[in-house]
Amino acid sequence: MKGISLETKKAYCAKTRRSNYVASLRLEGFTVSPDAAERELPTREELLRKYRKLQSDFSALA
Repeated sequence: MKGISLETKKAYCAKTRRSNYVASLRLEGFTVSPDAAERELPTREELLRKYRKLQSDFSALA
């Protein structure tokens, strides 16, 4: 019997991790859309770029 590939295992773990995260948000009382677990997550660089921009916008207001 041929084993499951490493890539398949990684994809399964990533999907399960997202699903569990959405479930934990729901348990904490957050409103979460049903497709939230299926959405592609932003990369670290995208998040840093977004929040650095917000930080510079707030510092410009001060």
